[in-house]
Amino acid sequence: MVKIVTDSSVHLPFDERNKYDITVVPLHAIFGAKDYRDEVDLTNKQFYEMLPTAKEHPKTSQPSTGEFVEVYRPLLEAGKEIVSLHLPSKLSGTYASACSAKEQLASQFKNALPLTIVDTPWLSMALGLLCVAAAQAAQAGKSRDEIVAVVNALIPKLNLIFVLDTLEYLKRGGRIGAASAMLGTLLNFKPMLEVRNGLIEPLEKPRSRAKALNRLLEILDERAQGKTLHASILHAQAPADADGLAKQIRARHNCAEFFTTEIGPSIGCHTGPNAIGLAFYTE
Repeated sequence: MVKIVTDSSVHLPFDERNKYDITVVPLHAIFGAKDYRDEVDLTNKQFYEMLPTAKEHPKTSQPSTGEFVEVYRPLLEAGKEIVSLHLPSKLSGTYASACSAKEQLASQFKNALPLTIVDTPWLSMALGLLCVAAAQAAQAGKSRDEIVAVVNALIPKLNLIFVLDTLEYLKRGGRIGAASAMLGTLLNFKPMLEVRNGLIEPLEKPRSRAKALNRLLEILDERAQGKTLHASILHAQAPADADGLAKQIRARHNCAEFFTTEIGPSIGCHTGPNAIGLAFYTE
């Protein structure tokens, strides 16, 4: 069976990782001189406790080539084929590290490796939904090429929208891009951002958090058009809002899959606390 590998920007619940045997390579969160491996040396709770009082805004870093080698090598030696799915190269060097690891291992194994690395345009649970679909195909006995075809067919169907309390954390992390157009106009607004083509883009500027969360549901209704839904709510220390949205989505839509999960350090560095996200696609 083909093995699915991804990175910790995925936010996939641990139960699902175990269910589908998905390996997650940790990204890094760096507070000053201290380097923490996401989900290994630093829990989400610890991260959000440290974030408001950090003397310097934490930075994020991709896994090293060596860290990918440590994951890929034993799988290849065990005769496994691998499909490795990662957050956009436009936003992170993770894909480049994975490719470098593949080159290093190919030189050592002295032949072509049964390893396909995909530079997806998605992160967080949009990437998570891709990984689940890939793992389901793997468990169904699909070949590596067939799994990649499943992934490529699903990529344009995905949606990923975030509601933030502030753009400040995105600004500090240097990932604000086109969303900078919102700066200076927000004041009492809550920024809504969308990931499109591997980049973070401005979407709307609701005037309150309540209106922003309601608008999130409206956009889902508009795009889903009554079709069967695969979706996930994700949040940064905002479980009550996440649970409320989850109940409304389940009541309004036929959900083939639905997850509620928490935004981890690799993305939380840029969203800040109280962010809410929605990832989804329709059949």
